[in-house]
Amino acid sequence: MKIGNITFEPMPVFLAPMEDVTDIGFRLLCKRFGASMVYTEFVSAEALIRSVKCSIDKLAIRDEERPVGIQLYGRDVEAMVEAAKIVEQVHPDLIDLNFGCPVKKVAGKGAGAGMLRNIPLMLDITREVVKAVNVPVTVKTRLGWDAGSIIIGDLAEQLQDCGISALTIHGRTRSQMYTGTADWEPIAEVKRNPRMRIPVIGNGDITSPEEAKRAFEQYGVDAVMVGRATFGRPWIFREIRRFLDGLDPDPAMDFSWKLDVLEEQLRINVERIDEYRGILHTRRHLAASPIFKGIPNFRPTRIAILRAERMDELMAILEELRKKPPISIEN
Repeated sequence: MKIGNITFEPMPVFLAPMEDVTDIGFRLLCKRFGASMVYTEFVSAEALIRSVKCSIDKLAIRDEERPVGIQLYGRDVEAMVEAAKIVEQVHPDLIDLNFGCPVKKVAGKGAGAGMLRNIPLMLDITREVVKAVNVPVTVKTRLGWDAGSIIIGDLAEQLQDCGISALTIHGRTRSQMYTGTADWEPIAEVKRNPRMRIPVIGNGDITSPEEAKRAFEQYGVDAVMVGRATFGRPWIFREIRRFLDGLDPDPAMDFSWKLDVLEEQLRINVERIDEYRGILHTRRHLAASPIFKGIPNFRPTRIAILRAERMDELMAILEELRKKPPISIEN
């Protein structure tokens, strides 16, 4: 599979762009464990052209994480074009347009998945951004606004006609947010459409190696994208890659090994930001990590993890957990 001049291995697995999650430290971990492509957090076009520092900071990328995409969102053609030109200057491998974020502060203002209620504007933005930059432009979107407006079939062709190099489809509507089950059949229908020439990437509920393999075999997508299942589990890419390649699980990836990875993630964030905010940034991963399933009476420890504000305090809790691994580990 190719996106622009980027060539991927068979059955590539991508890290989904996620706000407050896919910072550079986390991306580098996921890349180390086999992610075929990583994406930055969402970057607001309006904030970028106003030189808001936190938005500019999101543009920092490293050669070790390539190929890497920078994702933009906004609702104004001129702002999106100007922001895309700014992004191009840091030389990402591609620019991804976010037409899928369902949260109220984005979609409620007409950006992200809010664009699903203004298709002409979505297409204008896409067409003009493609014309304005010399890097591949891709789009990530959803099936439609709600169950009564599943429009992805026609929309996929329209976006392709705008000149995008690939399309990622999350198998939910905006109204579903992240509830219910992702519907991959409309994604498969887009892929089966003989008029579609660009790669189609499937997203939604890829939580295991088996789900990733099923997405390729049953729905025929060119790549899969993994989102929330990476929380506290950046090694999921190694698990998926080995399974897709017909290899047995890596016996070295035991509880202690995985705890080492989470501790490394903590240290990376503390060094990258500062102690307090680095801990805040990591706690969601620690709280969500599946490696603690099976530890008896874990709830008080989980609360202690979420309340910890000092590095030594949090590391002491994790090291204490190392002495009593779960009775059984699924992930």
